[in-house]
Amino acid sequence: MKLWVLLSLVLLWEEVQNGLCQQIKRRKEAGENRIRPGSKRVKVRFPKLKEKEGLGKGQSLMTQVLDKGRFLRLGDTLTLVSGKNLELRCKGTRIGWAYPSYLDTFKDSRLSIKQQDKYSQLILTSPSAADTGEYGCWVVLCDGTECEKDPDRTSATYIYFTDKDELFVPSTIHFEIVYLRPDKPATIPCRVTSPQAKVSLHREVPPEEIPVDGTQISYNPTKGFIIQQPSPEHKGVFYCKASTKDTPQISNKYQLLYVEVPSGPPFATIEASSPLAKGGDNINVTCTVLGEPELGVNFTWTYPGQGQRPVNIQETWRLIDRGVGHTTRISQSVITVEDTETIDFGNYICRAKNQHGETAVAASVKSY
Repeated sequence: MKLWVLLSLVLLWEEVQNGLCQQIKRRKEAGENRIRPGSKRVKVRFPKLKEKEGLGKGQSLMTQVLDKGRFLRLGDTLTLVSGKNLELRCKGTRIGWAYPSYLDTFKDSRLSIKQQDKYSQLILTSPSAADTGEYGCWVVLCDGTECEKDPDRTSATYIYFTDKDELFVPSTIHFEIVYLRPDKPATIPCRVTSPQAKVSLHREVPPEEIPVDGTQISYNPTKGFIIQQPSPEHKGVFYCKASTKDTPQISNKYQLLYVEVPSGPPFATIEASSPLAKGGDNINVTCTVLGEPELGVNFTWTYPGQGQRPVNIQETWRLIDRGVGHTTRISQSVITVEDTETIDFGNYICRAKNQHGETAVAASVKSY
């Protein structure tokens, strides 16, 4: 009987010891579990994951889709053969695109853009030499209804579509005007479809080739000939000549006009047909602006009887040669009041506005 009790006590003691060991083991395991997630978070290193998902240094956001699902990450320029379809992709759930503007102007059906779940694709079928230009994409960031371009995630590549029969990028304008200003460089836009083409600049009258020194006059195949400091001696009719291994080709012609008026708000004057009038007379007030040849002007008027009396307003503009190669644009707005009444006498104010600013001038018409 005593032996049985002794054996029972020994077995009970072993069970108690085993139970304590299991508890210590479970606590240790639980403690290890609490430590492991923390160490795993350190090992994940989120910054590295972000670098992997985003753009690395020197990498492009834009890729070209090649045959059999291969991809080419693009650099500053790319040279392709005309006629072969082009597919570009940009990674992102919301992407904006840039491409030669004439594709939009003429709503070219060869161009299509589709936004997929994780990327956007641009497809241009049967590209030609005329499609040579800059193509780019960027990530669009939106906050509610307002969206903006992400300046840190953009890509741009200038793509040449080579064509031995079209060394110059074709244009719908066969005789283009280039304005020369003393305060900024001017560009003669004879771009080529192959970066290997050799290009020279020529004056039509007197016939001569213009020296290109790389400083005062330089050539960029993506832009054309750049004149750093234009002067009246650069005015005239010019053209470009390009050659590879085949017969040289001639570009469109360019009329270079020297601009007298520098950039700035409109220079406006105003004049009434007569400063004195009587009831029943007709009144003309003319607002005139001298400005840059290609810079449009918007006119607005404030006048007596506004909203109560009918008036007629006509706007015109023309280019004039001021001599020694100086060209200026004259823009005019004329307000006419017929069969004047007492309410029509007072100050006529003209406001002329361009992209550089606004100018206001006034003329007074009194009764006698």
